[in-house]
Amino acid sequence: MKRKIRVLIAKPGLDGHDRGALVIAQGLRDAGMEVIYTGLRQTPKQIVRAALQEDVDAIGLSCLSGAHNVLFPEVLRLLKEEQAEDMIVFGGGVIPRPDAVRLEENGIRKIFTPGTSVKAVAAFVEQAVRENRGEAGDDVLEPPAGVDHIGIAVRSIDEAMTFYADHLHLKADATVEVPEQGVKVAFIPLGNTKLELLEPLNEESPVAKFIEKRGEGIHHIAFSTDSLEARLAQLKKEGLPILNETPVKGAGGYPIAFLHPKAAKGVLVELCEPEGLEEGVEA
Repeated sequence: MKRKIRVLIAKPGLDGHDRGALVIAQGLRDAGMEVIYTGLRQTPKQIVRAALQEDVDAIGLSCLSGAHNVLFPEVLRLLKEEQAEDMIVFGGGVIPRPDAVRLEENGIRKIFTPGTSVKAVAAFVEQAVRENRGEAGDDVLEPPAGVDHIGIAVRSIDEAMTFYADHLHLKADATVEVPEQGVKVAFIPLGNTKLELLEPLNEESPVAKFIEKRGEGIHHIAFSTDSLEARLAQLKKEGLPILNETPVKGAGGYPIAFLHPKAAKGVLVELCEPEGLEEGVEA
């Protein structure tokens, strides 16, 4: 039987606000982890001592006082001094992005900023601990391989091609209809990626409604990924809103799924799995 994940949540320094830390602690408990909360105004030395005594897998640091650049590295230094530098340390709070990048470069495994869901934190901790224990196996998901294509909503593919063909001297593949999605599609190869022109088949098409509301323009960005079903399950576990909880067949013949624009600050994101191309179908 696998040992439960144990996490220490701590508030280093003089920061007197712990509502966020308590929310994270409860969220990790709800995810099945054992959580120890140290309380307010802990020194790095007290935090490290408690982590060693409790034999935790990870330490979560919460800081709203602005002292993260001093306190977080000190926790790492003390762990190294105790030969416990393999213990996962993550943090959160009101931390500017440049500081977050610097802290992660110096050994903090992950910095979470305001707006991150509790489910995303729990999923990160679970994955990081499993990797540390050597339990992750083959289900560790790699980042997307790249941008597969950029979708552009147009009223007419033929009219849109006037610009791309006459002025940029680009050529489009044959136009195909995708009735399930209510669109005609033409891909324009462009280096290692493609442009996807999307023309609505009827007024009820999602693309037609997009054009009516926002006008012609960029509709979505598509990332190529492997293990699409596993990635969707992971994103759902992290609490992201998903439009296609199971993959559907895309215009290229391979499985795709869309995330809700709320997941990416208003950007419609498509995930596609070119390696899942059906036999006999050309992208």
